[in-house]
Amino acid sequence: MKTKTTIYDISRELKLAPSTISKVINGKGKVSDFTRKRVLDYIDEIGYVPNNSARMLKSGRSYTIGVIFSEELSIGLEHPFFSSILQHFKTYVENLGYELSFIVSKLGKHKLSYYEWCVNKKVDGVYIVVGDYKDKGMIELTKKNIPIVSTDIIFDGIKTVISNNEEGIFLAMEHFIKSTKEIGIITGPLHSKAFKERYDAYVNFLHKNNININKNYIIESESFGFTSGYNACLNLLKQANPLPKALVVGSDEIAVGVLKCLNDNKIEIPNEIEVIGFDDNIYSRYVTPSLSTIAQNKVEIGSLAGKYLLDMIENKTKLDSVTRVGVKLIHRESTKKY
Repeated sequence: MKTKTTIYDISRELKLAPSTISKVINGKGKVSDFTRKRVLDYIDEIGYVPNNSARMLKSGRSYTIGVIFSEELSIGLEHPFFSSILQHFKTYVENLGYELSFIVSKLGKHKLSYYEWCVNKKVDGVYIVVGDYKDKGMIELTKKNIPIVSTDIIFDGIKTVISNNEEGIFLAMEHFIKSTKEIGIITGPLHSKAFKERYDAYVNFLHKNNININKNYIIESESFGFTSGYNACLNLLKQANPLPKALVVGSDEIAVGVLKCLNDNKIEIPNEIEVIGFDDNIYSRYVTPSLSTIAQNKVEIGSLAGKYLLDMIENKTKLDSVTRVGVKLIHRESTKKY
């Protein structure tokens, strides 16, 4: 029977110290790029999988992070923004030896709270990708002594990394105001913190620029996706006569539905109405017309969330502030150029 390869076997084969092999595998300590590549290429060639048992015993950690992706919001793992953020978070923490485990409400036949699940699985920390503010189990979890980071919700006691929503809306509004003060908004559900911040920024911009708020120009989408965006646009067409000359939309997924609705109703974009979305997801550049949008830095958001959570886990620091990541306006065919 073949015995399991150890770091001592690798060190003998490569004529390197076991401590050097350990540094490379764990991603810690100073090792030259040449040596690091040599070790990584070798362990990839032989299919070596490190045994974490000794590391777990020594550190008292499980090297597992629990992930909450709220099913109550009906967003789904295929959501282009949140799935991308999760992937960048995953890449960051896995490169440092951690693995992810999704937190679920049942373990076999037993129903568990988020906190009970975390205790059962002995996770070192929790990443809330997207959550529901009314979720009592999540509120309970945030009050426990466990490191938590989120890229969506803002609660006392947890670290949050999100885009600068006010900056994004102001960029869109500053573009529109060059040609019109008739600016409307189709926002996502306002129980979402991000959508609420974007709506508030829209209102604040109008106040700061002494522009009257036209309630007929404001529509709240029922949900997060294409169909809700299409239906919200239909409501705007019924409610606003005449239509606004410009429209900021709370997310790209909603905005794609808005574009479809405007096209179906023979409303020319951008000549009759300009549209700017929020996210810069994969769909925004391929729809017709292509969607101008506020681009969120998904790589930085996911990576920073990973960095902050591991800092809390490994250094036992307490982080509970909000970090806002910068955004930028991407001009495409749904807006005019000035």
